[in-house]
Amino acid sequence: MFLTRGLRAGLRVVTGVVLAVLYVPLIVVLVNSVNADRAFGWPPSGFTLEWWRRAAHSAGALDALRTSIVVGLLATVLALTLGTLAAMSLQRYRFFGRDAVSLLVILPIALPGIVTGIALNNAFRTVLGVPLSLWTLVIAHATFCIVVVFNNVIARLRRMGGDLEEASMDLGADSFTTFWRVTFPSMRTALLAGGLLAFALSFDEIIVTRFTAGPGTTTLPIWILDNLFRPNQAPVVNVVATVLVILSIVPIYVAQRLAGDPSGGRV
Repeated sequence: MFLTRGLRAGLRVVTGVVLAVLYVPLIVVLVNSVNADRAFGWPPSGFTLEWWRRAAHSAGALDALRTSIVVGLLATVLALTLGTLAAMSLQRYRFFGRDAVSLLVILPIALPGIVTGIALNNAFRTVLGVPLSLWTLVIAHATFCIVVVFNNVIARLRRMGGDLEEASMDLGADSFTTFWRVTFPSMRTALLAGGLLAFALSFDEIIVTRFTAGPGTTTLPIWILDNLFRPNQAPVVNVVATVLVILSIVPIYVAQRLAGDPSGGRV
């Protein structure tokens, strides 16, 4: 499509404004994590690593980090298992209600987090009579993490087609051998990308966590929210928020690279 010089310039300006709105606040958080002024005066009067030292020795932040990692890993394992099985079933088989099942699998990621949180809270406490705990939190996170795994895997399966699997079975391989030697190698980068995205999604989640975490179960985003307006913790919160941004960027970047390259970078 041909664009005039003025239109191209306008698009560059709009793009720059949008990127600035998105990323300037993150840069401010990063600068405030080394801002010597406890009240975050701007421009900074000086720079210090004192807040990073305090964050490294903050028992609450470290406990919350460990909880977020455990919950994220467990939710990712569940999501990889269930999301992969759902994708393979819906892609490989035709049955009544197939489209409805596909919609139900994807729906949790489209619902507002507060709706999902309330629904799961009622399901656990009222319907099932299960007290909220670390495990209810893992299950809650898995409900929306399944979607990203499902989307990555089903997209890869559609790109693969079924010719290679049919050829494998025509040559005498059974179903398991075909899956292990043909299907799995072709979709493992999609699985890794989906797993990384699922972990990042779980690690950052806050709304559903509020409704499904048990007493004493605090994830890193919840710790940030609870300590954001405490004067003695505010500088440490900026450090933890900076770390959280960095930890979120890495898996998303790797997942994006993997999802765009079905060969996993092999020539």
